[in-house]
Amino acid sequence: MAEEEFEEVRIEPLRDAASKAEAARRQREIHTWVDQQIQQAIARGEFDDLPGAGRPVEGLGEEHDPDWWLKKLVERERLVVLPPSIQLRKDDAELDDLLDRQVHEQAARELVEEFNARVLQARYQIPSGPPLITQPRDVEETISAWRARRTARAAASPPAPEPSPRRRWFRRR
Repeated sequence: MAEEEFEEVRIEPLRDAASKAEAARRQREIHTWVDQQIQQAIARGEFDDLPGAGRPVEGLGEEHDPDWWLKKLVERERLVVLPPSIQLRKDDAELDDLLDRQVHEQAARELVEEFNARVLQARYQIPSGPPLITQPRDVEETISAWRARRTARAAASPPAPEPSPRRRWFRRR
C-alpha cells in the first residue's frame, strides 16, 4: 500500500512536466502560425496604404502616460468634464435660454424640476472641487418669468404677413 502511494506521487510530477512541455510546444506553434498569417497578409497587400503610413508614430519619444487613451478620447470627442458644482453653475446660467427655446409649459417645467433634482443630488454627495453655491430654482417663479418673456417676445415680433391669394394659371386650350 505504501508502494502504491509512492508511485502516484512519482507519476504526478511527470504529468506536470509533460503538460508544461506540451503548453510550450503549442505556444511556439501559435507564434509560428501568427507569423505566417502576417506574412500572407503582407503578400496580399492588406497593410498597404494604411492611415499614417510614412509618418512618425505620435508620442514615441515621450514618457509613458497610463491615461493616454483617455486623454486622446477627450481630445478627439471634445469632451468637457467639469466638477458638479461648476457644471451646475454653468447650467444655471444657461437655463433661461434653454427654457426660452421650449414651446410647451410642461416641457419647461420638467427642465426646471430636473435641474432642481441635480442640485439636490449634488448637495448630498461628497464635494469634489469648488463648493456648491447653486440654489434650486422656484418652479412657479421660473415658469411665470418664462411666460412673461414669451409674451414679450410675441408682442415685439411683427405679425405674420397674410398669405397672398394664389393665382391660378390655366392652360390655353
